Amino acid sequence: MNASVEKTGRIRVLGIDPASAGPTGFGVVESDGKKCRMLHYGAMQVPAKRQKEGPGAVLQDIHVRVCKLIEEFSPDAMAVENIFSALNVRTALRLAEVRGVILLAAAQQNVVVYSYAPREVKASVAGHGHADKRQMQVMVRALLSLTEIPEPCDAADALAVALCHLQAEQARRRFNLPDSAALAKPRVLNTAAGSTRIAASGAIAPNATPARLARILSTR
Repeated sequence: MNASVEKTGRIRVLGIDPASAGPTGFGVVESDGKKCRMLHYGAMQVPAKRQKEGPGAVLQDIHVRVCKLIEEFSPDAMAVENIFSALNVRTALRLAEVRGVILLAAAQQNVVVYSYAPREVKASVAGHGHADKRQMQVMVRALLSLTEIPEPCDAADALAVALCHLQAEQARRRFNLPDSAALAKPRVLNTAAGSTRIAASGAIAPNATPARLARILSTR
């Protein structure tokens, strides 16, 4: 977690619920350690006309919208839901593509990314890992003191992912645990040729800047 967050005690999280076909939900939540408040939420629905241009056009639109959200709200962290293991291969591949451009946007804006499993998000927000969509919407409304149920459910799911991360961060501070982001920071090795690579994190292009890489953290 960055120094300003540690100093002020406030943290702002952009939650994302990637979708393979339907809308990709998003939600921005801020916490002072005692209360959480919703700043913005919604769903990225790519128009049908745009979808007909091909999968690349859809991914481009999602990437652009995530970049705009980061620029507008300057989140301290991004929380993204993991790919559900029970999905069929075709759906999982589509979802991975959407998730990929979301992570790319975070990397380009130097925002640290935390990844949470669907059941973990449900357990954190609703109290058990088998909560349905309606239960999640009701709990999100209660936790954020909203005047109405957040719609669509994709947006509520994104708010839930953000709340899940905020609860995890609160526990870290309460028990004085080390920041998992710092523990996951890749180690930079300089080669004889002067190029840069990241140890145990996959190769990157020569002379790439490690600071711009999104750190993907999973609690699974």
